[in-house]
Amino acid sequence: MATPHNNARMGDIAKTVLMPGDPLRVEYIAKNYMEDAVCFNKVRGMLGYTGTYKGRKISVMGSGMGMPSMGIYSYELYKMYDVDNIIRVGSAGAFKDDINLKDIVIAQAACTDSNYMSQFKLPGTFAPVGDYNLISTAAGKAEELGLNVRVGNILSTDSFYTYDPLDNDAWKRMGVLCVDMEAAALYANAAALSKKALCMLTISDHLYKSEKLDAGERQEGFNDMIKLALEVAWTQK
Repeated sequence: MATPHNNARMGDIAKTVLMPGDPLRVEYIAKNYMEDAVCFNKVRGMLGYTGTYKGRKISVMGSGMGMPSMGIYSYELYKMYDVDNIIRVGSAGAFKDDINLKDIVIAQAACTDSNYMSQFKLPGTFAPVGDYNLISTAAGKAEELGLNVRVGNILSTDSFYTYDPLDNDAWKRMGVLCVDMEAAALYANAAALSKKALCMLTISDHLYKSEKLDAGERQEGFNDMIKLALEVAWTQK
């Protein structure tokens, strides 16, 4: 059942997969939050583990950076390995002034400047949205855990470095909360394949306050989001 990017066998991967961008964060989640975690993939260094959380089988696998990479890994999980739910647990840069470092944003929808959507040949502009059940479950679990989360629109961009800072001003004016590089591709693949997706992001830097987390904090400082994602994953059958 191997693909060019994943040497797992059918049955090695759970129906629900947590998907950080960084494969080292995959390893961190598997070793610190899951029981009996077994590595099912090392191809290209994109680690994947399956274990249990509160007795339920759950997997975690990296997506890499950017929509092309997310597009590949999420497509293969949905299409080749019959995964039902993918929950992205990533980082983002904040636009809004009232969002701070380590705040959690649940992406209701994902704007994009990417050409990724062109492959679907739609006669208009597609609005990639998350699964309502997963979003509402995440919001409810966040309230139970006492976490302050924001739910709203985000931007998925192809450019980590932008040559025109006024681009950010335009998205901010439209009420977009923050920016990542993967969510829109995940939401589009889920829609195209009749699957479910959720994107949750921890704010790692702020584009208007010159604040940012270092590499170590990015890798291991997202514990509240990880716990929230696992609680959501646990509710899925």
